[in-house]
Amino acid sequence: MTQTIAPRVRTLVLLILAVAGALLAGAAPVSAHAALTGSDPAQGAVVDTAPSQVSLTFSEPIAVGDDSVRVLDPKGERVDKGDPANPSGTTYSVRLVSGLPDGTYTVAYQVVSADSHPVAGAFTFSIGAPSETTVSVSAQGSDDGLVGWLYGFGRYVSYAGFVVLAGGAAFVLACWAPGARVRAVQRLVVSGWLALTSATLGLLMLRGSYTTSGKVGDVFDLELLGDVLQTKTGAALVSRLLLLAAAALFIAVLFGAYARTADAVEPDRDAEDDGGGDDGGDDGGPDKRDLTFGLALGGTVVAAGLAASWAMSEHASQGLQAGVAMPVDVVHLLAVAAWLGGLTALLVALYRAPVETPVGRDAVRRFSRLAFGSVVTLAVTGVYQSWRQLGSWSAFTDTRYGQLLLVKIALVAVMVAVAFLSRRWTQRLADARVSEAAEEAERTEAAEEAERTEAAERAEEAVRAEEAVRAKEAVRAEATQRAEEGVRAKEAVRVKATERAKEAKQPAGTAPAEASGTSEVSEASMAVEPPKASDASDAEKAEAGQDSVRAAQLARQRAAAEAARQKRLRDADPNRFGLRRSVLAEAGVAVVLLAVTTVLTQTEPGRTEQDARAATAASSSASATGQGSGAVSLTMPFDTGGKSGKGVVSIDLDPAQAGDNALHVYVEGPDGTPVDVPEVKIALTLAAQNIGPLPVAPDHVTTGHWSASRVQIPMAGDWKVEVTVRTSDIDQVTVSKNAQIG
Repeated sequence: MTQTIAPRVRTLVLLILAVAGALLAGAAPVSAHAALTGSDPAQGAVVDTAPSQVSLTFSEPIAVGDDSVRVLDPKGERVDKGDPANPSGTTYSVRLVSGLPDGTYTVAYQVVSADSHPVAGAFTFSIGAPSETTVSVSAQGSDDGLVGWLYGFGRYVSYAGFVVLAGGAAFVLACWAPGARVRAVQRLVVSGWLALTSATLGLLMLRGSYTTSGKVGDVFDLELLGDVLQTKTGAALVSRLLLLAAAALFIAVLFGAYARTADAVEPDRDAEDDGGGDDGGDDGGPDKRDLTFGLALGGTVVAAGLAASWAMSEHASQGLQAGVAMPVDVVHLLAVAAWLGGLTALLVALYRAPVETPVGRDAVRRFSRLAFGSVVTLAVTGVYQSWRQLGSWSAFTDTRYGQLLLVKIALVAVMVAVAFLSRRWTQRLADARVSEAAEEAERTEAAEEAERTEAAERAEEAVRAEEAVRAKEAVRAEATQRAEEGVRAKEAVRVKATERAKEAKQPAGTAPAEASGTSEVSEASMAVEPPKASDASDAEKAEAGQDSVRAAQLARQRAAAEAARQKRLRDADPNRFGLRRSVLAEAGVAVVLLAVTTVLTQTEPGRTEQDARAATAASSSASATGQGSGAVSLTMPFDTGGKSGKGVVSIDLDPAQAGDNALHVYVEGPDGTPVDVPEVKIALTLAAQNIGPLPVAPDHVTTGHWSASRVQIPMAGDWKVEVTVRTSDIDQVTVSKNAQIG
């Protein structure tokens, strides 16, 4: 009863974790693209006087180059000067030429976010009044063309190669040791290594063009390649290639020394014995156990290093709690590889394993336990990663990332449901094996009886053969004896002939002597000739050689016929056929699942998208209500991490000159409506002159509005404005921007 219920309970837990753990779909790697969350002047703003610089604020640190930020006048001429600067945090600015005339100006930017993805965009602002402009604001990113498509395809191939490489090796070591001798499994793992290696080389070559011009001709630009090698992503790709060299050595040992120690056939054990001796077939003594332990340890280290090449250079390395997110992402990637890669290896084993090395039910059960642990790990790490990237339930439906996440959740649910069917087929296969045990025993006893009968017949044949040999030996002995007698008779005849020849010298009696001698010689000659024994021996040898050839041919034919019969029986087994079909369906869903994951890695996460929307809404609201009428207006999104902890804070400073200033603070929720928070504090710092921080405590005026009068700013300069927002007793955050005052 317990053994019947336990698999169902574990399967139910799998379904609950896969559906309730929605964040599993944020699976490795998780997306965290940079997004423009604010600007000064704001998008669409109309300012009275020409600004001295344009500032852009992003959701995370970015990499900028000489032409990353460009400001164009209505005629399309550049009016920015110098390289972009990073005065503080995630704010980047570029200075403008003086004396700009009235009109509409376009700000175009193309940067690389800290998670390695290119980000491009454009917006306009006006001086004095809007005017016509010849500049189009519909910027096309470098990842939109052929190079971007190739780069995305390379990412998919690299993920797939890693999954097949790590998961296939784990399946052999943990579930099915005889698989190391199966040629199809060897080709699968080697194909994963080749795919990951070639994709990594391709990504390294494409990276320069992908993050700059997007032109195919720049793919082979060595200068761009040198620049890529100086970046975090380039270093990660090179590290991945070095780890793949170590992986090649691991594969050589796995399918070399380890395969030679693995048994060709691993006998299935009964269900009652699974707990006592189910060790993956690794019972070949201390040497094999040491080799298995060394391969498992080394393979885990190499696989973790490969996973870290993604986690430490891309998405998990940026955003909230990066120090926790990176190891979580590594574990997530390893769990994905163990599940999906092991599933692929199982599928290949079920369809391509030879008759003499079948994959047994024990191997399927071990993989089922491995997959269960992997799914639990995926659910836990996926929940954390998805909270980190979405931040709210509304992001599931309001953002593209959340919508893709829902698609992935559905695919995971389908895959787990199909896995439930696979477990049922596995159980039926085990039950069928148990019911066939008695029949197998009877067949074995009958075979033994047949062998005994055949042995008796062979013994009788051996006796007859021995008697025939003795008869032949007797014939040969008799022939030899007759030959010896003939020789002696001939010798006697010669002696007599000699004597008679002497007598023939006498005149009389010669003719009779000669006649007699001739007769005796003839008789002796007839007696001397023995039978030809060598002819009989040659015939026996030829007949024996032909028998051995026919026996070898017959043995090969019988072996081939038996193998074909076993294959037909194996293919005709309805339980094994059902298991094959269900695993094939799982693998098909896994391919689509991996494709959706790859698309997610190139999609702006829900948290960032909502922050950008809130910042844009706040800027528009400020323009509509006249909040942005001061000399300096700053807009900053915030997230304290707690309940209702997201929003946008806007700062108006008027007249933004040395001396007395009026300061207004506006706090709005993600939907743009004013909200109250327990506390808002302001601090002003002029780092160039070591002044500050100067605290400002604004007074609450109305819902979402605080103000402070007679705020003293001692001197002009590039001041850092820090705003601390507290949304509960323990949840608070400090955001900042720089503003040119005076």
